[in-house]
Amino acid sequence: MTPALRTERLEFLPYRPEHEDVFVALLRDEEVCRWMGQDLVPEPQIREVFRAILTDIYPQRRFDVWGLWLAGAYVGHAEVKPTGNVDGHELVTALAPAYWGHGLGGEAVRGLLRHAADNLGLREAYGMVGAENTASLAMCRRLGFRHVRDVVGDDGSVTKLLVIPTTHPGGAAGAEGAAGAEGGVRAAAVEDPV
Repeated sequence: MTPALRTERLEFLPYRPEHEDVFVALLRDEEVCRWMGQDLVPEPQIREVFRAILTDIYPQRRFDVWGLWLAGAYVGHAEVKPTGNVDGHELVTALAPAYWGHGLGGEAVRGLLRHAADNLGLREAYGMVGAENTASLAMCRRLGFRHVRDVVGDDGSVTKLLVIPTTHPGGAAGAEGAAGAEGGVRAAAVEDPV
């Protein structure tokens, strides 16, 4: 079962049915979708995804998924899940634009790294960040991610595949003060533009 986690400011809580509307609002935000590298999809599809988290992902323990909360307010989404890009696990974070620029993206990623090391026994984790997402790429460098390779999409878009040891001093164990822009980004330890 996905455990509740805590960092200095954030609570990572497994979703409950009453969280559906905030989840939908996050994934219907055009800026969040842009930085996550996904198209804006119709609301009914997002509701189906949310319900699948509750009825499929959690019961079958497929991977860990959380809502991110700051002082009782929903601020974003996080996951640690197997990735199809390499043999390993991928970190996913997405923050609502109102919470970008406060260091929460880096804090969320460090929390995911600690969970990956302490609870899942992972030695490394991956992330994918769009090549144009300079703020997220800068945050990943500060945390200690290194570039593995570029992944080119059918549309010609470039995504950077990154890796970090889960016990890296800038990742799981330290760098609590890493600042920068934040926001929704797909798969990985990233903070988005302000």
